[in-house]
Amino acid sequence: MEWPRLRDLPLRPYDYAVFLVAILVIVAFSLLAYDRSGPPETVEIRSDGGDRVYSLQENRVITVPGPLGDTILEIRDGAVFFVESPCRDKICIAAGELTATGEWAACLPNRVFATVTGVPIAAEDGVDASTF
Repeated sequence: MEWPRLRDLPLRPYDYAVFLVAILVIVAFSLLAYDRSGPPETVEIRSDGGDRVYSLQENRVITVPGPLGDTILEIRDGAVFFVESPCRDKICIAAGELTATGEWAACLPNRVFATVTGVPIAAEDGVDASTF
C-alpha cells in the first residue's frame, strides 16, 4: 500500500478553518506575552549579590559587583544603560538604552542582568486574576 502524497490531497473548508484558528491563537498568545504591563517605572538589576529595584525617575549611577569586577549602570532621563563592565566583548554596553517595559540587557560573564519593568495593567485597572 502506498501512502497518498500531500499535494494529491485536496484541502477542505474545515482545513482552512483549522489554519485560521491556529493563527489567531498564536497571535493572541503573542500579544498577551509581550504586553504584560504598563509604562516603564522601575529597573530590576539581578546579580550574584542579590536583586535590586530602582526607580527610572531618579537619575543615579549604580555599581554592581560581579565575579569579574564591578559593572556600572546609569539611570538617566527614564532610561537605564550599561556604562562600564569588566567583560571582554562589552555586548552589554553595546545594547544601548533600555526605555520600554520588558527590555533587558545582560553582562553574562559578570552575571549582571537588568530589565525594565512597569506597573502591571491589572493594578492600574483594579482587575486581577481573582476577579475571573
